[in-house]
Amino acid sequence: MTKRSRRTFTEEFKKQMVQLYQNGKPRKQIIEEYELNPSTFDNWVSRFEKSGSFKEKDNRTPEENELIRLRKENQRLAMENDILKQAALIMGRK
Repeated sequence: MTKRSRRTFTEEFKKQMVQLYQNGKPRKQIIEEYELNPSTFDNWVSRFEKSGSFKEKDNRTPEENELIRLRKENQRLAMENDILKQAALIMGRK
C-alpha cells in the first residue's frame, strides 16, 4: 500500500466540490471521482454551509475564540511570573 502525499486544494476547487454536492451529485461519486478523503469533503461542506468560508478561524464559535484568547493570556502571565521569580532570586542574592 503506497502512501499518498498530502495534497492542497484551492478555495475555488473546494467551492466547486461543495456546489456539485449542493446541486445533487452524490457524495460518494464526488469522493471517488476526485479521490477525496470523505472526512475532508464533509468538513468542506459543513464549514461552507455554516459560514461560507473554509477557514477554520471563520468557523469558530465565540466560546472557542474566548478559550484561545484566554490560553494565550495565561501563557503570557505564566512567562511574566517566571521572569519575576527569577528577578526575585537575583535580587535576594545581592
